[in-house]
Amino acid sequence: MKNPLTRFAPFLVGEFPKPFLELLSSVTHHDQLSESELKTILWKAYEFGSRFHESQKRLSGELYFESHCVEVAKILANWNMDHITIIGGLLHDTIEDTEATIEDIKENFGSDVANLVNGVSKLGGIRFSSRTAKQAGNFMKMLISVAQDLRVIIIKFADRLHNMSTINYLPRIKQHRIAVETRDVYAPLSHRLGMAKVKWLLDDFVLKTLNPDIYKEISSKLKSSNKEREKYIKVITKILIEELKNYKINPLISGRPKSYSSIYGKMVKRGKAFEEIYDTLALRLVVDKIEDCYLALGIIHQKFKPLQERFKDFIATPKSNGYQSIHTTVVGPGGKLVEIQIRTEEMEQTAEIGVAAHWRYKEGHKDSKNIDTHVKWLRELLDILQSEENDPKEFMHLLKIDLFSDEIFVFTPKGDLVQLPVNSTPLDFAYEVHSEVGKTCLGAKINHKTVPLNSKLQNGDTIEVITSSTQQPNYGWLKYVITSKARNQIKRYLKKQEQKESIIIGEEILTKSLRRLKMLKKIDELKSSFSKFGYGGVSDLIEALGKGEISVRDILNKLSPEKDSIEEEDSSHFFNFRKKESRNIKIEGISNIMSNFGKCCNPIPGDSMIGFITRGRGITVHRTECKSLPLLSEESDRLLPVDWEVARKDLFNVRMKVLGQDRKGLLKDMTETISKLNINMISIDSKVKDTVATTIFTIQVNNVKQLDRVIKNISKVKNIDLVERTHQ
Repeated sequence: MKNPLTRFAPFLVGEFPKPFLELLSSVTHHDQLSESELKTILWKAYEFGSRFHESQKRLSGELYFESHCVEVAKILANWNMDHITIIGGLLHDTIEDTEATIEDIKENFGSDVANLVNGVSKLGGIRFSSRTAKQAGNFMKMLISVAQDLRVIIIKFADRLHNMSTINYLPRIKQHRIAVETRDVYAPLSHRLGMAKVKWLLDDFVLKTLNPDIYKEISSKLKSSNKEREKYIKVITKILIEELKNYKINPLISGRPKSYSSIYGKMVKRGKAFEEIYDTLALRLVVDKIEDCYLALGIIHQKFKPLQERFKDFIATPKSNGYQSIHTTVVGPGGKLVEIQIRTEEMEQTAEIGVAAHWRYKEGHKDSKNIDTHVKWLRELLDILQSEENDPKEFMHLLKIDLFSDEIFVFTPKGDLVQLPVNSTPLDFAYEVHSEVGKTCLGAKINHKTVPLNSKLQNGDTIEVITSSTQQPNYGWLKYVITSKARNQIKRYLKKQEQKESIIIGEEILTKSLRRLKMLKKIDELKSSFSKFGYGGVSDLIEALGKGEISVRDILNKLSPEKDSIEEEDSSHFFNFRKKESRNIKIEGISNIMSNFGKCCNPIPGDSMIGFITRGRGITVHRTECKSLPLLSEESDRLLPVDWEVARKDLFNVRMKVLGQDRKGLLKDMTETISKLNINMISIDSKVKDTVATTIFTIQVNNVKQLDRVIKNISKVKNIDLVERTHQ
């Protein structure tokens, strides 16, 4: 540790470190402090962090505190954050990576800074069962802190932004893990908080890490067209300024290409090359007031022909993250399509850094400890996620679902606006309106037309929910819903129903088993033994019996260990219900159910599935997107969730259809490609008509990933036009 007197040295000799001076000069929001007070408190935090991080270095060889902590604080200062948040950014790694404690920070900088640092820090001193459990625990801790003070997530974004910008120094495996986490959680979370600039920066860093070749290709092509693009921006900007001046509008116009990730996303979505993506350019007009936005829009549409289907008014209907702007795409000079965004200065600030733009901490006010009003969804999300704490995979699944980046606007029959994620269904809408409406949802009408419950809603749809007091949620609904609110409500209901049914079955098993063994007098003794098996009460023990987690024989053997173990009855007896392992599937944890796979869709491991209870033939398993399911939904009470239970060596037959231009050696090239992947071919049926060769392969694969690999490799064979999985 340095001598404590060093903290006063700059004030004595007048020489502050260069990184500190750069940070100080970037701080603009300190209304409640004078310049000298800000300098004193900021230096105290700088010296504290520097002292505790003294010997630490990054993998790049640079000093950890100066090259990371100070840079995070600079990012926060550039977002016009208050000095409390900036100090939190400076010290965000101290309790996690140094000997400093939360008490040290609280004593030196107050409880606000201590709470921020604690909120950003990962959980320590806890042993987790898996990496997923650890990740879920850390996210839950962070989100709970965010609900108390929104500045926690703003510091976390600055930290993640800087880490992603220097990720190239980490081992490749760690780079991939951090990039995936950023893609799945932090980027969509920044979108939900309206931090558009943070989102596209994170998306670009993710693309650069996970697809470096694609990133380099787009970067190279953008640079090569840079001069032409700048020239075009000047031409259209000049035209717009001259037109708008006639109406006394003096906008600030800027133009830049779309982010790399946005361009790549459109290339993939539309299946086109870079050169075919026409809207790589966007212009932004920032005007003084809202009235000018609409006036400018009218002037632009008079001058340039607009594309009606690509007009969006987010001023009249703001996004759930607070984003407001008018988007229009017009045919500009030379016939080029240009996207133009029109907004006010305040909207521009909110669009770029979202909640950070209008977060203003005022000393003495309690508002800083409450989540901002426009992110009310976060409180609802926390209520849902906290009920799933015991299942890390389900926690992460629900978290990712609720962070959907795109949303749609639909209406109730009375005209009320409801915002939902893209691909939402009438069930999602019903639960969004009210949980009771969702629970009793029998059907729905979209734009006055009756539709199945798994129909996908579109922007502007009017939805009418049909309810029935006799309707109840079923497992099939879990395959249809998108929102975490609907999913959680359905699971809660089904869990309660399952508990009730298990207790009834458990009581019946216990009674019949003891009667058969002529030990019915011991029923009270067996029930009162729940604590010996780790259960909290009699109902828990009976429920476990009903679920098959424990058998009557287990209980009797433990209560009477001195006697010979009670012989297991024949498996056909009712009370002997212990489950045997199934080779392929399990239903709600049970593995010995008679089942078969639907020939209509032939599911394989990796496919999302659902089971249908047949009459006399056990369970028939279908893929969730199977075209037979809309028919089955009429008997939705017979649908069950199904999970895979397979070994690595298990093989499944899959039919694959290949279309291509016939040529000599085509079949040979395809079969060799499949053989090189160590895939067994069961049958090949090839026909040629009008020079088009159609080949049906039946191959054996372990899972969907292996099938995708086969399809990808065959697609590269010369003259192949289409490769797809088929069931007919």
